[in-house]
Formats: sequence, structure tokens, C-alpha cells
Amino acid sequence: MKPTTRPAGFAGSWYPGTAAAIRRELDAYLAAASPVAAVGRLVALVSPHAGLRYSGPVAAHGYGLLRDRASVTVVLVGPSHRAAFDGVALHGSGAWESPLGRAEIDAEVATAIAAAAPSLVFDDPALHREEHSLELQLPFLQQAWPSLRIVPLMMGSQSRREVEGLASALSDALRGRDVLLVASSDLSHYEPAALANRLDAVVVDLVARFDEGALLERLEAHANVACGGGPIVAVMRAARSLGADRSRVLKYGDSGDVEAHDKSHVVGYLSAALTAGEP
Repeated sequence: MKPTTRPAGFAGSWYPGTAAAIRRELDAYLAAASPVAAVGRLVALVSPHAGLRYSGPVAAHGYGLLRDRASVTVVLVGPSHRAAFDGVALHGSGAWESPLGRAEIDAEVATAIAAAAPSLVFDDPALHREEHSLELQLPFLQQAWPSLRIVPLMMGSQSRREVEGLASALSDALRGRDVLLVASSDLSHYEPAALANRLDAVVVDLVARFDEGALLERLEAHANVACGGGPIVAVMRAARSLGADRSRVLKYGDSGDVEAHDKSHVVGYLSAALTAGEP
């Protein structure tokens, strides 16, 4: 497919519309996040994708780990909120734009992933145009790595077949490559904070215990668990295959922490890191 450029769709609304404003906001979140040293090689992150002013303070705890790491290709896996489809939509070549510049797509890695699951992964940049879950990861990534390269993957139905197939494709295609996986997901939506926090605590515990199998079962058995639950499980499973042997929850919060402390109906946010071995 001919390389295409995806313009920023949510700059000026979900996050600031100018580079200077983005940098100011990100710097504030990163400065406020408790400094954490990654234990071992960072293989994957779980990161939220709401408007930056809501989820940015939580996401900063994960993206703060990138400060001293050389730029690598980042494979982004997120859910589809607006387009209904089966399979995994790839944007296989070209670039994504934001006020911080162009993030080139790593066409070689994208091709390898598609080749590893030809009946599941398909190249369709158009499906990505109205989706925010991956674009909201770009500000932190581009701030850390101006020469960032990405591979955007968006899951449709998030069925068990999709989750297991994508995890296998990522494992096969990425083995031996210097890549970072990012699973984009928020947790429960629009419950009172006390209930949301109880529901989310189950997911947070399963991620902390690196139990992606039990998390997949919970996603299948319950509604309103995590809008990107499929991406989380697929990334956890692929990360394990790529050497990750521990999971660390870095921060949990909800939208009521920043929205005038309105705890009547919140969205839950999680930042976690999957790492391999000792430093």
C-alpha cells in the first residue's frame, strides 16, 4: 500500500495544539511523577489514553522510564472506539503527525507483523483517522524521542482469537528486534469512584501479578473492565514471549483526581511496566 501520512486528529482538543504548550504540560507531569528506575530491560508499557489533562499525570509514571533510553521503534496496540471491524488494523507505512513533528512508521517491522498473521492483521490507514487511543501516546513518546518510529495497530472486536493471534504475531515478528511495546487502555468508565476503584483493583492486581490469562477471562466474563483490555493481554503475552519476567504497577488513578475532584462518575487509568531480567 502507498505510504500515507495521518495528520493529528486530536491536537488542540484532547491535548495542546502547539509544541510549546505540549512540552510545558508534559514536563509538569514528568516532574510530578515519582522517579522510578526500571528493573531490567523495559519490554512493554501499559498506558492510558484519555485527554492529556486527565490521564497524563498517570501516564507520566511509565513514560518517565524513557528518559535515559536510546530511541527505538515503538509498537502501539490500542482499541477501536469508533470503527467496528474484526481483526487488527495496521497503518503499515508513511508517518503520523503531531505538533511535535512527524513520527515515521517502521515499515519493515510493520511488514513483519502483518506477515506473521496474514489472516488477522490488515493494512488500512483510513480506520485510524478518527481513533484517539494511539495518538494520545505520541506526545510523551515524541517528547522523549524526537526521531521516534512507530507501528500503529488497532484491535477491532478484541476477541480471544484476535488477542491470541496478535500476541503470537508480535512474538514472532519482534524477536531479536530493539522495540518497545505499548498497550493503550483506560479501565472502568463512568462509575462512582468508590465502585470504579474496586473494579479496577482487580485488573491492577492481575497486571501486577503478570497474569494475562486471568485478565482475559475477566474481560470475557464482565463488562466495563478495560476498553483496551485486548491490547493489554496481547502485549502482556507477547512481552512474556520476548523475555519479560516481571510486571510493575507504577500508578493508578482516576479522572476525578483532576476534574475538580468530581468523583461521581470517573474513568480509571493505569500505568505499568513489563521488564526482563536484572539491569
